Amino acid sequence: MSISFSQLMASAAFQDGVLALTIPGEWMQGRTTYGGLSAALCLETARRAFPDAPPLRSALVSFIGPAGGPVTGRAAMLRQGRSVTFVEADISGEKGIATRCAFAFGGARPSQWNRTFTAQPAMPAPEDCAPFIPEGMGPPFARHFDARLAKGGRPATGSKAHDHFIWVRHKDEGADGVVALLALADMPPPALMPMFTEFAPISSMTWMVNMLTDAPATRDGWWLMESRAEQAGDGYSSQDMLVWNRDGELVIAGRQSVAIFA
Repeated sequence: MSISFSQLMASAAFQDGVLALTIPGEWMQGRTTYGGLSAALCLETARRAFPDAPPLRSALVSFIGPAGGPVTGRAAMLRQGRSVTFVEADISGEKGIATRCAFAFGGARPSQWNRTFTAQPAMPAPEDCAPFIPEGMGPPFARHFDARLAKGGRPATGSKAHDHFIWVRHKDEGADGVVALLALADMPPPALMPMFTEFAPISSMTWMVNMLTDAPATRDGWWLMESRAEQAGDGYSSQDMLVWNRDGELVIAGRQSVAIFA
């Protein structure tokens, strides 16, 4: 029986400051938990530990080691200022820390600045795009998402493009809110991967996410995601990542460092 994102989060117990749950194989990416889920679990831990924290503004995610099966989450307050609260959260498995996040939560303040300088490029609607991953292919976790290729290439197809646009949504209609969005935002493979001529191992090392709105929302569950490789060398790649909602509003700006073995 498949376990949806919302079912998995509902299964997480929280007692004495510790989040505990078991990651099923269908949410794995190779030998570890899918990175977006790992980050989401850190955020869920922080939210349960400090429920009065203001909206999430930024996350710094380090993917330190593998974990699957039984995992635990712990969070600690680093600093609580007048408007910004810093919280650190870890997810650990039997081999130790797997993912460590530093979150900045911040309340809204009056400001003369309310502008977006990065417009969503014209893209076909998700209904007009072909599936990004062919049926029955891709890592296990990818089956929990509906992904459509708007522009660019598919993994390991020798694409000449280093900039890819993918419409993504949870298949689980109950997956909603910032935690669910963070889980989804790491779904696209690294931007360099479509340029591969054959499949080879990859591993995200760090991920920086800036949340650009208090309460991100979209229509029909769809989010447009851009992944753009900037440089690759010495077995590592750097990329930018942007996420817009269905109405073209920019909601996430991020960066990622990826280890490549090709």
